[in-house]
Amino acid sequence: MAQDFAVIQTGGKQYKISAGEKIKIEKTSAEGGAVVFDKVLLRSEGGRVTIGAPYLTNTSVEAELLGMGREKKKIVFKYHSKTRFRKKKGHRQQYTEVRIKKV
Repeated sequence: MAQDFAVIQTGGKQYKISAGEKIKIEKTSAEGGAVVFDKVLLRSEGGRVTIGAPYLTNTSVEAELLGMGREKKKIVFKYHSKTRFRKKKGHRQQYTEVRIKKV
């Protein structure tokens, strides 16, 4: 039997998810313990695939908010040879971690 999954869009990115999975998404301003994703692009249920145009109507994915954090630091280094130009900069992307309850 095929596992049920969905493709959602949040934070300008798309994620393939299934129930019980933990994912890190772009930082959201969600309060409390629950998050609902209503931009569902595709859903597979028992081998049947439903595709939205662009989103499925009357379909949502429920998730539990686990916490917020920041990724490891990524170094951005700019260098121009022969001109003594060097610039070093670091960046830490913020994220929200959620566990998918129901697809």
